[in-house]
Formats: sequence, structure tokens, C-alpha cells
Amino acid sequence: MSDSRTISQRAPDSARRASIVVRSTIFNILFYVNLICLMVCGLPSVLMGRGPATFMARAWAKTSLWLLKHVCGTTLEFRGLDRMPPGGLVVAPKHQSMLETFALTLAVDNFSYVHKRELTWIPLFGWYLWAVDQISINRTSGSTALTQVANGVAAFLKLDRRILIFPEGTRRPVGAPPKYKYGVTHLYSSLNARVVPVALNTGLFWPRRSFLRNPGVAVIEFLPVIEPGLPREEFSQRLESAIENGTQALVEEALSVDPALGALVRDNERAPNTSHLA
Repeated sequence: MSDSRTISQRAPDSARRASIVVRSTIFNILFYVNLICLMVCGLPSVLMGRGPATFMARAWAKTSLWLLKHVCGTTLEFRGLDRMPPGGLVVAPKHQSMLETFALTLAVDNFSYVHKRELTWIPLFGWYLWAVDQISINRTSGSTALTQVANGVAAFLKLDRRILIFPEGTRRPVGAPPKYKYGVTHLYSSLNARVVPVALNTGLFWPRRSFLRNPGVAVIEFLPVIEPGLPREEFSQRLESAIENGTQALVEEALSVDPALGALVRDNERAPNTSHLA
């Protein structure tokens, strides 16, 4: 009796897994075809300045989210947008997935990313990064890179730019211990910059190093701004606490709706990386 119950429980799981694999495969094909087509068709915008190139970046985000919703059953919800004050500031999101890297361009006006220099070497894609006027850094150059970032951010804040920088520097699996770097704290203390922490649970739906895209509602939440004036260590602790607690709450919220997401993500994290852009 127990064996038959176990088999009956596994059948829906197997069917769901197969459906996710099929839908994810279709999505990934369409995602990269869409990206390539937009980059090729939009090439004139690279020579037309920041505005047209930014338009193309947001067109990629909008079409990608449309494909994600209609092919994979995955939608994205932004929360806390009213917490973003006007003017220049630093936006510091948790980083779990590629999803937030393009989705945030729709939520953050007048944005500029701090990104690793290697991305500018990608054919076509790197040209757009140059056209939308981002801050490219060599992460192997140590303190020189930090100075470079601070100088670039200082100039952009005067233009009321919203600087997007991931405090951990790279994607982290859902539930992994945090590994915050010094960059955002340095910008806060040296430039008296306002910082908006951002929590998210995107790694449940677009896990890193996996081609699978899980259905459900991913959430990106903008948290209350941290105003200048705090001591360096106090700011660092407050930033990490806000992002990690907010992220944990969003992960628990998603798992309460669909507990199977936890197992799906664990399986995905064990899968081999199929793309450097996954």
C-alpha cells in the first residue's frame, strides 16, 4: 500500500519536472534568439547615444519577461518602488540569478550598472554596455578597481544616476551564506551616497548555473533607503541585515505557496552549467 502511494506521489513530480524541462528548453531557445535579433536590429542605437541604447535594453527586458510568463509560467513582481527617493543614489540588490540583471532596468530610472569588464568582451552585447554608459571594472586589480568604481560613481551621482551594484559581486545560491564585499560600504562612506537595499527570491525561479526556469511569482523588493551618516561598520551590518532578512522572507513566502520549489532548486544547483549567461 505504501509503495503504491509513493509511486502515485512521484508521478506528478515526474510529470512536472518533464514539463519544466520542455518549457525551459523552448524558453531558452527563444530567449537567446530574441536577444540576438534585438542586438542585431538595434545596432544603429549603439551609435545614437545612451537614450536609444537604453530603450533597446528595456525592450530586451520586457520581451524576455513576456516569454518567461507565457512559456514557463513565471511572472515577476516589483515591490517597494515608492521607497525610491528622487535623485542620484546607489541601488544594492541581492544577486541570485540572471533574471534581476535585466529586469531591474525596468524598475530603476536613469540606471548605470557596475559590472565586470569581461562582459564588454562579449560580441554585440559588450557594445551595448558601452553605449548605455556603464562602469566597467577589472575585478583582479584590487584597490585600483575600488578607486575606479568610486570615481565613476561620484561622477554619475552628480548626474542623478541610480547606480546598480551587487554587494556580493556574483550570484549566490538560494540559502547560501552571504559573502558581502567592501564596495558598497566604500561608496556609502566615501561619497555620502544614499543606498537602497533590494531583496529578492529570483533564484527559486531562475536558478544560477541551470537552464531550468521554474513556474511561479518571483519578487524583487526595494527596501527603505539608508541615508548617509552611519559609521562604516554599522552601515555594513545594516545593509547585509536588511537584504538577507528581506530575501529570506521572500524565499519563505514563495516556498509556502509552492514547497516543491525547494527541491527543484536543489536539483538545479547540482546540474552542470550550460551557459555563461545562464
